[in-house]
Order: sequence, then structure tokens, then C-alpha cells
Amino acid sequence: MLSFPKFFIYCILAYTLIFTIISVPVSYAQTIDITKSDFMDKVVFDGKWTFGHEWKPTTLTTVDTPTGSLYIRSAHQGDFVYILVDSAFDTRPVKGSDRATVCFDANMNKTMIANSNDYCFVDIVGQNSTSVLQGGSPLAITDYFRKISSPSGFIGIGGISDQYDIYGFTPHPTFEFKIPKDLLGRSDSYGFFVQFYDANSNKFYSWPATDDGTYYSHIPSPSKWGEIISPDHSLPESPFPVFVLVMAFFILIYFNKFIPKYFKK
Repeated sequence: MLSFPKFFIYCILAYTLIFTIISVPVSYAQTIDITKSDFMDKVVFDGKWTFGHEWKPTTLTTVDTPTGSLYIRSAHQGDFVYILVDSAFDTRPVKGSDRATVCFDANMNKTMIANSNDYCFVDIVGQNSTSVLQGGSPLAITDYFRKISSPSGFIGIGGISDQYDIYGFTPHPTFEFKIPKDLLGRSDSYGFFVQFYDANSNKFYSWPATDDGTYYSHIPSPSKWGEIISPDHSLPESPFPVFVLVMAFFILIYFNKFIPKYFKK
């Protein structure tokens, strides 16, 4: 039977080991971080910056283009992932044509052909409905995606930002997404892809960026998508603490069974 002092020391060692392991930074190619935010329930979904600090408590990713920058902001809170796509450089918005596509690979298995674990969400400026696409279609002409019903709680809207937008007061397309985690599966990392279509110039811009424009109007293979990750593993917002406790329990057993000599008097 472990004495209380020994048990206490074992617990400290177990937790220290676990948090040391999970805190080691890992390098990824083409990644976006996603931040846990306590302010996303304040967002007004109208396809624009409704007030100056609306999307500020989020992670910013900037995509440089020949004519300006495309801004992607990401956060999660509760049961939802939040994405903003802001094309401040496009000062000649076209309602009904300018659009943003945001895609997630729920299993992050980067398949060559989109499967049922891949989802894309398409916002069009000035339209009230958003297309929700799921992989698994046999048709190459649709990039192996098919349209499905919007999941409960989902919001996607494209509009025109102006005076409150921190990236530019000149009216330009902006797209807001609220995506349920239950659709994607609760994980601390997903495959991720963003594409913006500027109807005025008839050009496409994407993250990950492509220099040769090969993506065009197509959704590329999930194998070419980047990743969106939660560095602090807060994205699932439920399973992780349980995981830590279970790991600590097994490490505690290991310490007690194999290295008791270090604590003998």
C-alpha cells in the first residue's frame, strides 16, 4: 500500500511527464492555429464586421496575393468552430458571385479522393443559403463532393464589410462560418482548405496557396490541404482532461511497480 507522501509524489511525476510530452512543440507544414475564445457567442452573423472587435479574439492567418491580402480568422467555443474569411483587397464586390469555400478533413487522413469524412462549406455574397458539401460522391466533375442538408446549428453567410472592418473601410466581401464540432468530429486537428473567388477579376485565391493557379474553380484533393490545429489541445473541450487522468493513472502504476527503489529510505 502506498503511503500518502509517496502517492502524492507519484501523482506530481505523472502529471509533469504528461504535460511535458504534450507541450513539446511539433512542426507542421502548412498549418493554421485555432484559438479557444470566450467571445464567439457575441458574433453577429451578417456577413460583415458588425463592430470593430467582433472577430479580434481569434487566430489570424494572412494570405498574400498580388493585389492585397486575404485574411482568415479562426476560433472555437463550446460546440462550434468559427471561421472568418475577409477579402479586403477586393474592393469591387459582386453579389451572387463572389464566394468563399472552407473545407475540413475530419479524420485528417489526406486521401487522394474526397470521402465521407471531408466537408466543404460555400458562402456566396448576398445569398441567404450556404451550400454544405460532403465527400464520397463518385463524380469527378463535382470533385467527388455532393450537397447535403445543413447540420443543426450551422451558419454560413457572405456579405459586404465596410466601416467597422479592421482591414479596410472600403466595401468588400466577407464570409462568416459557424460549424458544429459534432459534424466534424471532436479533434484537436483537422485537414483544412480555404478558397476565395473574386468574380470581378475571375481569379481564385486559396490557403494553402498555389503559385500556378492549379486549383482554379475546383476543390483540390484533401491530400493537398493544409492543417488547422489546436496547439493547447483545447479544441475537443471535453475528452482531453479524461485522457490526462487515464494516462496519469497508468503512469502511477508504472512508477509503483518498476521504480519503488528510488523512494525507499
